[in-house]
Amino acid sequence: MTRSQLVRRLFCRYKEDRQQAPVDIKDIERGVKTILEQVSSSLSNGRRVEIRGFGSFFVHTLGARTGRNPKTGDPVSLPVRCVPRFRPGKALREGVNSCR
Repeated sequence: MTRSQLVRRLFCRYKEDRQQAPVDIKDIERGVKTILEQVSSSLSNGRRVEIRGFGSFFVHTLGARTGRNPKTGDPVSLPVRCVPRFRPGKALREGVNSCR
């Protein structure tokens, strides 16, 4: 699912619930963008982000190692780097496993 598909689904779901105040699709788009920016910002600062029932995002540090150039096979020194990781929550794991 892309970001624009997520925005459209949220907007369609919002339109089904007529008891709420009117919201424009641009408001939903801004909300999704803000959430994703905050998750990115927290991870950039080395903080963990947990969304209960969904999962958690965290930063994992990969140590320095020796890799190989795929064309030549020569050893290449790779520096320490940080990568984002995601660990699904129990509810998400169970939901995904139930569709098989």
